[in-house]
Amino acid sequence: MTKLALVRHGSTAWNKEKRAQGTADIPLDEDGKSDAAKLAERLAGDVWDLIITSPQTRARQTAGIIADRLKMNVLEDDRLREVDGGQIEGTTEEERIEKWGKDWRSLELGIEKPSEVQKRANDFVEAVMDEHPEEKVIVVTHGGLIQHLLHVIRPPQEKVHMKNTSLTEVHLENGKWNCHRFNCTLHLE
Repeated sequence: MTKLALVRHGSTAWNKEKRAQGTADIPLDEDGKSDAAKLAERLAGDVWDLIITSPQTRARQTAGIIADRLKMNVLEDDRLREVDGGQIEGTTEEERIEKWGKDWRSLELGIEKPSEVQKRANDFVEAVMDEHPEEKVIVVTHGGLIQHLLHVIRPPQEKVHMKNTSLTEVHLENGKWNCHRFNCTLHLE
C-alpha cells in the first residue's frame, strides 16, 4: 500500500494578514515553526520512508522541522510549488477589490491556469506511484496545490480551506485511493 501524508506548511505573517502568497518566498512565523514541531511529534508515531517538499521557504522550513524530528532527509520537487498568483500575490481580498473591482477573478492577472496546476499535480502523483510504490511518503506543500493533488487522487473534491500544518492522509489500496484523514489539525489542540 502506498501512503501519502499531505501536509500544508506552517503559518506565515502573510497567512495572518490574509495576503495571497502564491510563489512569493515567505518564511514561517514563530507560530508556524511551533505548529510544525507539534506535527512532527505526531508524525513520529509512524514509520515513514521519504519526505518530499515544495522548494518554497515556508514548505522547506516545515519539512526541515519534521525531518529533524524523524531523522530523515528531505527531497525537493518543483512540481509541489504553490499555484502562481500572478499580480495578486502580496495582496489581500480588500486590496484586490480596490485595485481591480469585485470581479477581479474574471480578469487576466497572470494567475496560473488550473489545467497547468492539475498537470503538474498529476505528474507528481504518477512519479510517486512509479518511483515509490508501497512506501509511506510525507509531502509538504501548499493549500492550493493540495486541493489539486486531491482532485487527481479522488475527483471531484469539494474545495475547502486547508489549515496550516493540516494533515491529509490518502492510501492507494488495490488500485484505488482512499482518504483516511482530511485537513486534520488534532496535533494543535
